[in-house]
Amino acid sequence: MRVTELAKAMNTTPDTVRYYTRIGLITPIKSPDNGYKTYDKKVQHRLKFILSARQLDFSVDEIKNILIESDKGHTACPLVREIVEHRLAETEKQFQATLLLREKLKNAIDDWQSKPNKAPTGHMICHLIEGDSRQGGNNE
Repeated sequence: MRVTELAKAMNTTPDTVRYYTRIGLITPIKSPDNGYKTYDKKVQHRLKFILSARQLDFSVDEIKNILIESDKGHTACPLVREIVEHRLAETEKQFQATLLLREKLKNAIDDWQSKPNKAPTGHMICHLIEGDSRQGGNNE
């Protein structure tokens, strides 16, 4: 199967197939007669794995490491679990930080609703953000 055929079969683009070929995650068979690159069922299966892993937000480097383990005949499952556990921990931290920011923004809106608009001065651009001691602004 050629690049465009593989791309169509995998519901992706030829550029995606070429990219994974260029970085060595998939390897075509080069015809000695005409030099055309073709992809067999094994490559199609490998590309399916790569595309599925990318949908789960695995990085190219992570996928490469998983494929290296698999190519050695080792199970990649412990590595996959480790990556996902690490990613979940990172996501949880980001989520908590987002919740904290959400609260700060809600509090700011509540606080600022009663404050007047003020023109910038030589010492202040926006008193809502910078705080104005005469208005009881928040100087965090």
